[in-house]
Amino acid sequence: MATIVDVASLAGVSTSTVSHVLNDTRHVEPETKARVMSAVQTTGYRRDALARSMRRARTDSIGLVVSDAGEPAFADMVHGVEEAAAQHGLSLLLANSAEDPARERSAVEALLDRRVDGLIIARAAGSADGLLERIREEKKPLILLDRLADLDVDQVGVNNHSAMAALVEHLTVRGHQRILLVSGDLRVSSLRERYDSFHVAMLARGIKVTAGLLCEGTVTTAATFDSVRTLLRSSPERPTAILACSTLLAAGALRAVQHEGLRVPETMAFATFDGFTYSDLFEPQITTVRQPAFHLGESAVRLLMRRLETPSAPTKILRLDSEIEFRRSTE
Repeated sequence: MATIVDVASLAGVSTSTVSHVLNDTRHVEPETKARVMSAVQTTGYRRDALARSMRRARTDSIGLVVSDAGEPAFADMVHGVEEAAAQHGLSLLLANSAEDPARERSAVEALLDRRVDGLIIARAAGSADGLLERIREEKKPLILLDRLADLDVDQVGVNNHSAMAALVEHLTVRGHQRILLVSGDLRVSSLRERYDSFHVAMLARGIKVTAGLLCEGTVTTAATFDSVRTLLRSSPERPTAILACSTLLAAGALRAVQHEGLRVPETMAFATFDGFTYSDLFEPQITTVRQPAFHLGESAVRLLMRRLETPSAPTKILRLDSEIEFRRSTE
């Protein structure tokens, strides 16, 4: 196995110069730096990352825990985190909680065991506050992503209130007052925000929201399908529009609409948050609140780097604006 002495000998420099080039700890002339890097490649020399991290008390790695990295919005957030982490020379360790607090806890413990420099977490439904205390015990910087909380910790998410208000206005000015809200698991803070914002927006327009126009608590596409289908069949006055609060909920609700023989937008307007991959292939194309998911991921890394560089910095909470794509499903 090649050593730093081998690299220095081949490049014709001292071992300290090789160290400065590899660790970027002192200016080295470009020509000398190029010779060192060429020697590194030729010899196949690899730095001892563990020993280096022990000297620096850093591992140059961060942990990210989300509920489902395959869901479109979370997938884009993961890509944003990964891209920003790479720009800072950080490795990313990713885990899925599958909306299970116990699995989330296990993932966090595993990441702490690997001595990551910090954590970014989109909390699972029902996540216990004790998990955050555990992270504080380890003195690890923590960023909450997407699913925000009333806690003194750095966070980045979207402005759900303004997006929901714009959707409700868009639907009501087109004559829709019986809007079925498919809100899902209200233990998820982002879904709770959308649920609360819907009620505020409807109240502002003098429209009463009845229980028959609320689909709550479903956590799977199949359960959402059953619940929405039941509401469509049992409601004395069938809703004229459906508003889904996530991609998973939209999939179940759309299936129920199709199962009941309803047509979008002729007999049922439809809009959703987050939306689908390649949504332009849908017919009709669906009105969608599109989160700046990639930028959320990037922002989470920037907050984490700020916290690593200045541990005593004041807590920062960022709210990014979503973009609404108004399409034929709500015409």
